[in-house]
Amino acid sequence: MKTVRMAVRGRVQGVGFRDWIVRKARALELTGWVRNRSDDSVEILASGEAEAVERLLKEANQGPPFARVTEVRVDEAEVEVSSGFVRRPTL
Repeated sequence: MKTVRMAVRGRVQGVGFRDWIVRKARALELTGWVRNRSDDSVEILASGEAEAVERLLKEANQGPPFARVTEVRVDEAEVEVSSGFVRRPTL
């Protein structure tokens, strides 16, 4: 089990990034959440099999068609108890 927190910067708000991440994470059977941050970044907490987490990280570096990702910072994180992968309100 691997858990990471990602901070994604660039043109990542207002382009469907969160919904796209939710779909990718659910397809990879990850748990966690995604939310916009008031500094115009997107924060992701993802937990699951190491290969699946790494795949989501690669996907986050690409983003959906209208996004332009300029940076993804990744930190190891503590596992949060959750079921499924959801969108959270902006922080």
